[in-house]
Amino acid sequence: MSAVDFGLKGRHVLVTGGTRGIGRATVLALAAQGASVTACHVREGDAAGSLRRELDEQGFQGSVVRCDIADPEQVERLVTTAHGTHGAIDAVVNNAGVISHLPLERLSPQEWHRILDTNLTGMYQVIRAALPYLADAASVVNVSSAVAHHGMPGAAHYVASKAGVMGLTRALAKELGPRGVRVNCVASGLVETDQMKAVTAQGRARYEEMISLRRLGRPEEIADVVLFLVSPASRYVTGATLDADGGI
Repeated sequence: MSAVDFGLKGRHVLVTGGTRGIGRATVLALAAQGASVTACHVREGDAAGSLRRELDEQGFQGSVVRCDIADPEQVERLVTTAHGTHGAIDAVVNNAGVISHLPLERLSPQEWHRILDTNLTGMYQVIRAALPYLADAASVVNVSSAVAHHGMPGAAHYVASKAGVMGLTRALAKELGPRGVRVNCVASGLVETDQMKAVTAQGRARYEEMISLRRLGRPEEIADVVLFLVSPASRYVTGATLDADGGI
């Protein structure tokens, strides 16, 4: 939890992929700053239930809503529900994403589309659906990945989707800027999330050697970057991709 006051009290923020990892840390950090948060998740489970309990126990203002952002009808319901519950949307944090590891010869068109439909098309759908409900001077933060800069073997579909997020960010910053909406991107590095649990000790050591700070990031450290980008502190920042990767 950040000790800095980001001036978010009373703001309403929509966070996709909000029950695990970076998304969960972002939801809790925003709520601790006094924001009302609408968090969405793709399926019911322990993560969604525990987030609801934690928000309630801390006395935070927040809703946890089920939504598959690859489905445009579910996205429309998400944003109308968010607006109906908490009012105008001051910020959108597009964090939801999926990944798989397959070499190109085994990468089927179905798997290619599954990753792109969530990581890139889903982001477009959320932003487009939210437009009528955005407050003046709203902020959109898209979570991408450092692999968009560096590439990664066995994940062409994932890398392409995350590079597309950066392009989408720059284009929408130009398009939405005249109405006062800022659009920025966070390129996250290797972070201690559920995905890292499957990595061997040898693989982890190799990753740490790649990072200038010689350690993986924590979800809360990425959340702090998101707080800055949704807050008035970054009111003259748009179209930017901020690398939060420990120096890969």
